Amino acid sequence: MTGLRKIVLDVLKPSEPSVIEISRKLSEVEGVDGVELDVQEVDRKVETVKVTIEGTNMKFDKINAVLEKYGAVVHSIDKACSGKKIVGA
Repeated sequence: MTGLRKIVLDVLKPSEPSVIEISRKLSEVEGVDGVELDVQEVDRKVETVKVTIEGTNMKFDKINAVLEKYGAVVHSIDKACSGKKIVGA
């Protein structure tokens, strides 16, 4: 079975840690080649962030575990790509 090659998530995270720190931690997950965190909305204590991750044979449970470790919650999976190539990228 082929793992994920690209995933786009809508995530709610606490203001701390920063998107820089979470981006670095996500990039350390096995199979991850690149990570982009784009802050969509800022509130006093939380941020809504669009998380885009690309790689080869990524496992969602490992990605989600990193997010949960830092207090983030996935609101939705907005895109998921798997297979030999990314379609419509």
